[in-house]
Amino acid sequence: MRTVYLNGQYVAEDAGQVSIFDRGLLFSDAVYEVVSVLGGRIIDETAHMARLERSLAGMTIAYDVAAADWPGILATLIEANALEEGTIYLQVSRGAADRDFLFPAPGTPPTVFAFTQARKLVDNPMAERGMRILTRPDRRWGRRDIKTVQLLYASMMKMEAKAAGVDDVWLVEGDVITEGTSQNACIITPQGHLVTRDLGHHILPGVTRLSLIDIARASGITVEERPFTIAEAQGAAEAFVTSASLFVMPVVEIDGLSVGDGRPGMETMALRKAYIDQACAHP
Repeated sequence: MRTVYLNGQYVAEDAGQVSIFDRGLLFSDAVYEVVSVLGGRIIDETAHMARLERSLAGMTIAYDVAAADWPGILATLIEANALEEGTIYLQVSRGAADRDFLFPAPGTPPTVFAFTQARKLVDNPMAERGMRILTRPDRRWGRRDIKTVQLLYASMMKMEAKAAGVDDVWLVEGDVITEGTSQNACIITPQGHLVTRDLGHHILPGVTRLSLIDIARASGITVEERPFTIAEAQGAAEAFVTSASLFVMPVVEIDGLSVGDGRPGMETMALRKAYIDQACAHP
C-alpha cells in the first residue's frame, strides 16, 4: 500500500480522505502538476514548481509553494514508496467550504495532496511503434495555460481515441492544432525545422516542451514556435508529442494518413534519447 501526502501528513493511501465540500471536487477549483522520476530522482523539478506557482497565481489560490518544501515532500514520497521510475501527482485546491460559486473567505486553508505512480517511462513500447492519433475540435475553456484539474473534455477525447483503436487526439481550432489531450504537439518539417505551437492562453506551457526546445537548439536544429495546420502536420517529415510521462514520443499517423514513412522518425528518436540522457545525468 502506498504512502501519500495530504495536508502536511504522510498517510496510507486508504486513509487519504478529502472533504466532500472541497472546491476541487465541486468546482474543479484546483491546479496540479505531474513530475517524472527516473532512478529515484525528480526530472525538471524547478520548472514544474515554477509552473505550479504560475497556475496558482492564475487561479488566485493563496498557497506558498516555496514554504511548503516540495523538494522534501517529493523526496519523502519517493523513499517511502521505493519509487525508482514513475510519476508523482500533486494537487492544490482552494480548500473546503460550503458550496457557493463565490470563493470562500480569505484564510480558508487549501487542500494539498500528492501520490506516486510506479510505471515504465523509458522502455515504453509506444516509442518503438509510434502513436496513431485523431484530430478533434478543441472545446476546452480558454485558459489552457493554467494547469487546472478541468480535464473532462481531454478524458472524453482519450476515450474516443481508444474506441477508434488509436492512441490519442490532437485538438484543433479551425484547422490549426493547439495541442494533444495531455501533451504538446510538434512536427519536423521537410527542411528539418522543429515546429511547435507558440505559447499563450491556447496551450499549456509544457515543461518537457521547454527542455526539448533547449536540447534541439543546442544540437543545431532550427526551432519555430508558431501555429501549424493539420495538413502541415500530415505532410511533415516527422511528428511527435512531449509530456512529463511520455518524454518525446513519435507520432506516425494523423487521421489515417501516415506521417513520413509511417515509422518513428530518426530525428524524433534522437531527441528522445537526448532528453532521457539529460534527465538521467542531472538530478
